[in-house]
Amino acid sequence: MPKVTLDMSMEEIKDLVFQLPPRELLTLVDTFDERAETIAMMTLAETGFREWLEEGEDIYDAEA
Repeated sequence: MPKVTLDMSMEEIKDLVFQLPPRELLTLVDTFDERAETIAMMTLAETGFREWLEEGEDIYDAEA
């Protein structure tokens, strides 16, 4: 599928979104909320992996 790029301002996008019927708008809001939660959790999880890069944490790389 070809990738389509639109040159729209945030205001234009907002105007289009607010034209949606209420049910579709609520579905879109839920989708955005889920995506925002996923991004927040991924960002938080990344901090845990940084510990593995510290000196002395190479025990995870040891072969059995």
